[in-house]
Amino acid sequence: MFAIFKKEFRAFFSSATGYIVIGIFLLLTGLFLWVIPGQFNILDSGYANVDGLFYLAPWLFLFLCVAVSMRFFAEEKQAGTWEILTTKPLTQWQIVLGKYFAGTFLVVIALLPTIIYFFTVSHIAEPKGNIDSGQFWGSFLGLIFLAAVYVSIGTFASSLSKNQIIAFIVGVVLCFFIYYGFDLLTSFFTNASGIQFIEKLGINSHYNSMSRGVIDSRDVIYFVVVCTLFLSLTVWRLRKVS
Repeated sequence: MFAIFKKEFRAFFSSATGYIVIGIFLLLTGLFLWVIPGQFNILDSGYANVDGLFYLAPWLFLFLCVAVSMRFFAEEKQAGTWEILTTKPLTQWQIVLGKYFAGTFLVVIALLPTIIYFFTVSHIAEPKGNIDSGQFWGSFLGLIFLAAVYVSIGTFASSLSKNQIIAFIVGVVLCFFIYYGFDLLTSFFTNASGIQFIEKLGINSHYNSMSRGVIDSRDVIYFVVVCTLFLSLTVWRLRKVS
């Protein structure tokens, strides 16, 4: 599995993929948080927080995480190297996990430089250091879990087609539905308990819970279960087409 991880991670930076993913994410977050006037701009808000980052990132990750993972199996099948890979002394779980962890690690690397926003806002706040650190680190951890789920969904989408564009579209649609689709479904319910149950099926509810700075084991378990589900579906799909 570690050999697959190294191979995939090196591939990100031997081509432009890794640099583009990190560059686009940091450029867009930097522009929205510090340059472009609006609700996400830290200087315009008048408050010492980095909430704009945590509102923006789930939507940016929606595309960037899928762009990272869409090539995992679609490219292997298109290039005809999937058959060669399956002859290696590796189980399909090892192959899937190696690719998955490489993609997730790349997205986490893209996210790490945003920590500087926390220290910058803390420095310019009045009084200095007047920032809710618990909320920031809870939200930051939530973003890491969110990225892990998005990459698992993108990995599954990549196993469905040889065409990377189709894999990208399927991955984005699935990520959008899992993140926000259940919230949209609540408009069809009037019962409070029913609405709460539907909301809990989606990522947004658990991500918002962690963003309050409280790490609830139920939220962590939810993210782990969703990742496991889509990785299991990926293995099932690969076994079916092998």
